[in-house]
Amino acid sequence: MKLLLLSSVLALAAAPAALAQAPTASTIKTKAKPAGQPGVKTKTTQAPPDAGAPAEAPSDAVIDAKANALTANMQTNLGLSPQQTEKVRAINRRGVENVESARARYRTDPRKLAGVIESIGSSRLSALKDVLTPAQFAKYQRKREEKMGVPNVQGVQGTPPPGLGGGSDQ
Repeated sequence: MKLLLLSSVLALAAAPAALAQAPTASTIKTKAKPAGQPGVKTKTTQAPPDAGAPAEAPSDAVIDAKANALTANMQTNLGLSPQQTEKVRAINRRGVENVESARARYRTDPRKLAGVIESIGSSRLSALKDVLTPAQFAKYQRKREEKMGVPNVQGVQGTPPPGLGGGSDQ
């Protein structure tokens, strides 16, 4: 679920970011030729309206909507109690808010952004582990691994490396 949350948050935030590239400076050329006078040419360069301004984080309404959607999904799939639901909602909101803030802050440094998002995800996972029952957390982890394509360690089979045993000849 953590990675599901992270991937869905990334997907939602990446789409507008990909379309909203930094505008470049524009040049406006004007020609004025009053009657009977030689031509007058002017050239003005204007900076884009938000040049140098940091990217704004999404509004509280957007953050709340994303956190509420995640919480509703978890409530449905994990059977959260009302108390758990409120705690999970607060954890999800904090996570979404931190990811969106990091995305705005590190938009020009993808490696740093990935590290910060991983850290946010780890702390969110730890907080969820404290709120969910062991059975709920195990189910959450299982679903998260399925969504992210993480192989199930228990299901890995094969011949053990030489010298590590596992065969009946020991």
